Amino acid sequence: MRISVRYFASVREALGRGSESVETNAQTLAALRDELIARGEPYASALARGKAVRMALDQLMCAESVALQEGSEVAFFPPVTGG
Repeated sequence: MRISVRYFASVREALGRGSESVETNAQTLAALRDELIARGEPYASALARGKAVRMALDQLMCAESVALQEGSEVAFFPPVTGG
């Protein structure tokens, strides 16, 4: 399936891009993250499992277990703090 992936803040800086269209076999956000990590650098560092990375599906924050659908928009970004 084809999905749209957006990257924000430090994730975008590390990858050198703000978005891309991705053809994937991933069924969940977790599987998509693993597919991207498997691409190697710079994805491996930016989305590493030990890093705090938040995810949204179609502009709603959600857990990694959420299922992907054709045409979904996925966003990856670091945790945000306010002050």
